[in-house]
Amino acid sequence: MASMENNSNMSENNTEIEKQLKERAERNRQRALLLKKSKVVTHPYARENNGSTKGRMLKIQGQRVIDGGGGFLIEENDELEQQMLKIRTEPAPDIGKFNKCEECQQKFRDSYLLQTFDLTVCDKCRDKEGKHSLITKTEAKQEYLLKDCDLDRREPVLKYIVRKNPHNMNWGEMKLYLHLQIEQRALEVWGSEENLLKEKEAREIKREGAKIKKFNKKIKQLRMQVRSSLYDKTTKASHVHEFGEDTYNEKDDTYTHTCITCGYEETYEKM
Repeated sequence: MASMENNSNMSENNTEIEKQLKERAERNRQRALLLKKSKVVTHPYARENNGSTKGRMLKIQGQRVIDGGGGFLIEENDELEQQMLKIRTEPAPDIGKFNKCEECQQKFRDSYLLQTFDLTVCDKCRDKEGKHSLITKTEAKQEYLLKDCDLDRREPVLKYIVRKNPHNMNWGEMKLYLHLQIEQRALEVWGSEENLLKEKEAREIKREGAKIKKFNKKIKQLRMQVRSSLYDKTTKASHVHEFGEDTYNEKDDTYTHTCITCGYEETYEKM
């Protein structure tokens, strides 16, 4: 009875091991086939090596197989091939597509401003120092009163390039925006150039008011210090001495008396 149970357990273990081996073999087969397909897509014009059968179609005992090059043969799977053909790939750029330059109205295929800032302007019309100059994020926020959300979250999000800080390489990198697009974004935020100027004037007045208030506070403190000093001097100058009893000095034949308030000592002669 015990031997029958042992045989049954061994049979179940063998079945489980056989199942695992089959699953592993299937996974390896799928990987090898995917690898073969990826090589075919990546190098569609690669020359075949006449001295090797790797990747070639073989027919063994009426079954079509592929030499995987890893010591085993892969059965061809038409269904898997069809699934791989359905894999979507990123379409290649349309070489025949032309863009119309906003400046010269001429057609062009590609340009720096188009690739970097989505601005349809050809390289010939690009004005690096003028209309198409760059501005840092800090300057854009200060000059046009923009916030981070106006640049990074408001749609469409403005594109930028990152450059090392020319003043100090150890500082953080700078974000450079297209000046033209910053001006357009400022008009979207403030509605018009007049509103932007009014807001700048209001903030400037507020800033100047804070400076004046701070300056007046310092002047007031300085005046209080001066008045306190003058008060002490005036008090000392207007003091009236109250002398005590006279003391006679036989050696000099003089008299001395001392103020009982401030301690001032005075020596004099009596006629």
